[in-house]
Amino acid sequence: MSDNASVAGGVSLRARIFEQIIITQLIVSIFFTINLLLIATVFSNQVFLSTMRYILFVITLVSDSIVLIIANLLLILYSTYFTMQVRLCIVFYLILCLCAFVTPVTLTAMTLERYVAICLPLRHPELCSLHNTQKCILMILTVSSVPCFIILSTFFAAASSSVYTQHKRCSMEMFVSIPWQNHFKFAVYQFYFFIMSITITFSYVKIMKVAKAASGENKKSTWKGLSTVILHAFQLLLCLIQLWCPFLESAVYDIDINIFVKIRFFNYIVFYITSRCLSPLIYGLRDEKFFLTLKVNVFFLCCRNKRSSLVS
Repeated sequence: MSDNASVAGGVSLRARIFEQIIITQLIVSIFFTINLLLIATVFSNQVFLSTMRYILFVITLVSDSIVLIIANLLLILYSTYFTMQVRLCIVFYLILCLCAFVTPVTLTAMTLERYVAICLPLRHPELCSLHNTQKCILMILTVSSVPCFIILSTFFAAASSSVYTQHKRCSMEMFVSIPWQNHFKFAVYQFYFFIMSITITFSYVKIMKVAKAASGENKKSTWKGLSTVILHAFQLLLCLIQLWCPFLESAVYDIDINIFVKIRFFNYIVFYITSRCLSPLIYGLRDEKFFLTLKVNVFFLCCRNKRSSLVS
């Protein structure tokens, strides 16, 4: 009787996981399409490609799109019990880890850009020039890659040479085999987000002072910049919660596997997918120039599709 119950429970669990994968594919498809539309909008106007905040904005869009594709691919492979060589899994992990840090680090850079634009308006053209933007992008990639290599180095130090040729189901948990690695990983994450939180708080306080002293059009523009900083802080908070999720999931895993599946699915949808896609969309819609270009692109796209359907 207990064997039948365990089999029924296993079938029920597999059916639930399969349903979750189907729902995930639908959500990922919608958000990936939205991201592509936003990226196309940035590249459709030369003004956007010569302005620091729009260039940084498209970096977050590209980074989040890569996370969507790879994370979704790994989810499908893991759920179907597909195995791959550990060295290939390391490549996937490195890309995911890099993109996971690129978004919050870029958000911090965008916050500093708003700080310069509002608090140091006369120096904004010089500090946020196209040349300095290229330097900023290089710095973002460098800063984002450091924790990834640090975390991987702990795996290389603990793993034997034979591990790299083994075939396993690829998951981020496989890089944490010893408890101290998990604590070290968490410490690195918290240090980065502590620095980013301080930067955003500093920018918020400085812009708030300017907002109180401003008047007329300047006041309206300053308060809009302040709301942008708040949005960046909210996005950063979601990214931070996303990094806490594995620790919550590992605690629940030992208690009840069914609850673990539900919590992991909820965290994946809310903090890993939705938070990364809705926030850029909101940020893009708040910008009048970007929103106008987006509307024109959507209009032409709809007209083209309508014309194609009439022709066919």
